[in-house]
Amino acid sequence: MIRFSLLPLAAAALFAAAPIAQAQQHILGDYYAYGRNADGSAYSGTVAISGNADGTVSVDWSVGSSYSGVGVLNGDVLTVEWGADHPAFYIVMPDGELHGTWGDGVGLELLSRNPR
Repeated sequence: MIRFSLLPLAAAALFAAAPIAQAQQHILGDYYAYGRNADGSAYSGTVAISGNADGTVSVDWSVGSSYSGVGVLNGDVLTVEWGADHPAFYIVMPDGELHGTWGDGVGLELLSRNPR
């Protein structure tokens, strides 16, 4: 009978997840949100992005109404599933802002750490 330990597999999984968790660190925190709805009307509010143990992030919007979603950061692209037909997509800009679109590209949103 061949015996093996799961410890090396568990360690490999932890090391593989570490870069993902470290990569998401720079987007965690509180943001001011500024956006445009599909009808062109403007909205503003706040967004909190927090890290999850599995390497995903939780995104909580307070923009007139409250919404929540779970996102995955892949390079500089954050994709957030938030219960709508289409996810929200954000590009992480060099200055730390997140420029996004939602509603299948019809809605626009800017997340900034500084008020405008």
